[in-house]
Amino acid sequence: MFSKTFLAASLLAAKAAATIFYAGVAESGGEFGVWSATSTPGTGLPGRLGVEYQFINKAAIDVYVDQNKINLFRVAFLLERMCPISYGLGAKFNETHFQEFADAVNYITVTKGAYCILDPHNYMRYNNPSQQPMTGSIIGDTSDVAAATTAQFAAFWGELAARFKSNEKVIFGLMNEPHDMDTNLVLANDQAAINAIRAVGAYQLVLAPGNGWTGGHSWVQAYTGNSPASSEVMYKITDPVNNTAFDIHEYLDTDFSGGHSVCAQPAASNLAGLTTWLQTYGYKAMITEFGAANGTQCSSYLTDMVNYMAANDVYIGWTAWAAGPLWGTYSPCCTDSQQWGSLEPGSLASDGSPGLYQTVWQKLIQPLLPTTLQKSGIANIKGPGGVCHFMDSVVVVDPSPGLRLVPPELANMSTSGTRNVFKLDQDMEKYVYNERDV
Repeated sequence: MFSKTFLAASLLAAKAAATIFYAGVAESGGEFGVWSATSTPGTGLPGRLGVEYQFINKAAIDVYVDQNKINLFRVAFLLERMCPISYGLGAKFNETHFQEFADAVNYITVTKGAYCILDPHNYMRYNNPSQQPMTGSIIGDTSDVAAATTAQFAAFWGELAARFKSNEKVIFGLMNEPHDMDTNLVLANDQAAINAIRAVGAYQLVLAPGNGWTGGHSWVQAYTGNSPASSEVMYKITDPVNNTAFDIHEYLDTDFSGGHSVCAQPAASNLAGLTTWLQTYGYKAMITEFGAANGTQCSSYLTDMVNYMAANDVYIGWTAWAAGPLWGTYSPCCTDSQQWGSLEPGSLASDGSPGLYQTVWQKLIQPLLPTTLQKSGIANIKGPGGVCHFMDSVVVVDPSPGLRLVPPELANMSTSGTRNVFKLDQDMEKYVYNERDV
């Protein structure tokens, strides 16, 4: 029986190890166009869509959805374009830029029916992206008078989430790769953002990063710039609707940077500590950046990683790094600065040979695309059927016992027995009832 206050009912435990519900590619390009050799703040801002930056190429999205059958994209943007430095980080947006971004998100989610991670590609920094990932003030750093506050970060996420709360296929990726900061501050910023998102009535999946570039291999490690270890802090995160997973990045080259063409770091051993930690604390994770070079040397490393995620039910999804409309022959990953193209469909290397879309995606990743991908419903940690909400309360439901969504006109239909009907989110105009009581 449901009460009027917050309710949470357990979902069925996973019956199989394979729980990859979301799989696809990261779209890199919305963060482009701000580099400055002299680290000059404001370089390339706001920039011109289609010239300095671009979120997606619709034709490439079509290929990935219609031909490759993926269901997830991760779309990067810059905080300094969404919230110009003259405004400061917060709830006031550059509305032109927001609409450009929303158009890309809506094409993915509404037109094509896929899921989309919103990715502020800022490394937990704001005010100077001119030499990312190292420039800009750390968000929440009270020792830096120029730094945006944790409260401002929360205000930003509250506003962005409010604008997308009726789009059940949006996923909130809180921040790309925090690094070289106090891990307790990462936690504080993550928590403030989650609280703000839930406060505006947005219940979709949240992806929370850790410190140390949110690396899976370093999750249980502490070192200068990554202290304490994420494993010692991030278990404290809370979500009133239990729909937060951890955002993990993991590259396979020697230094885990994704900059080199030789693979040397096997996923199974390097992710073992993180996997155990997730199991211990009952959390899920999504690996939203990983990749490897073309060529046979990296083949087994890459396929082993995809298979490792599929075999461990703490992982619910992944996006490979990276596609994007502005890469040309340049490579986002794993080439020692050689121009081997990108994961963008039709990409070519500088010598005219097939790019990474053909040599890595189609050859190695595509054959391993899961068959369990979610096609509809709100983005959530449990896959199909996960999170519902009604009025000012929230409930995590297990759909299998007979909970169904029904249209408003059925809410007043006569029944032969007792039936509970609950109105869901006002904007979504959905209802749920327990058919066993009808």
